[in-house]
Amino acid sequence: MKILFVEDDLLLGDGVETALRREGHQVTWLTEGERVLEHVEKGQVEAVILDLGLPGMDGMEVLRRIRAAHEIPVLILTARDSLEDRIQGLDAGADDYVLKPFDVDELHARLRAISRRAGGRTQQNIRIGPLHIDHARHEVSWQDRLVKLSRREYTLLHELAQHPGQVFTRPHLEKLLYGCSDEIESNALEVHIHHLRKKLDSHLIVTLRGIGYRLDDTIE
Repeated sequence: MKILFVEDDLLLGDGVETALRREGHQVTWLTEGERVLEHVEKGQVEAVILDLGLPGMDGMEVLRRIRAAHEIPVLILTARDSLEDRIQGLDAGADDYVLKPFDVDELHARLRAISRRAGGRTQQNIRIGPLHIDHARHEVSWQDRLVKLSRREYTLLHELAQHPGQVFTRPHLEKLLYGCSDEIESNALEVHIHHLRKKLDSHLIVTLRGIGYRLDDTIE
């Protein structure tokens, strides 16, 4: 997962960041709340681990601002252990609440849990650079220009765009588009990729030979 980790305790933060990276997560570590929304708005964050006792903007205010516009999973990691604090955090939109001190294995388990729950909440609007997907309308825009896609082209693009930068294997994408059919032509997936590149941008979808495909999350 692409995790935004917000913690001002440098010793604790270094330990948690190391533990998350060892599990294969991509981690951006911030020590203040003011920059959180800037990263979330870019659409390149899949979960937020948020301390409440932050300098400047308090973690609770950061959480409220995230929830005002995004459904991204948020896990609070804090020393505030009163029942009132926990209720306030969950009512403000946190998906889980973990108290310090904590066990790293428990943190990993809770991250997996909120990720599974979030999997059922499909993003309705996705913006990555000049790409905009309005899932409610099934509309795709590139550089503010509507682009007409086939049903399978749209399904493929939406899957890649929900997790920009993540690599998807050929079997996963073929099953997504064709189910368990045995009648898939060997180059069918490449044809859809080719059409998307032609209609949008030739560099938008990156091929990792022998592995799969990913959406370029740095494109502007």
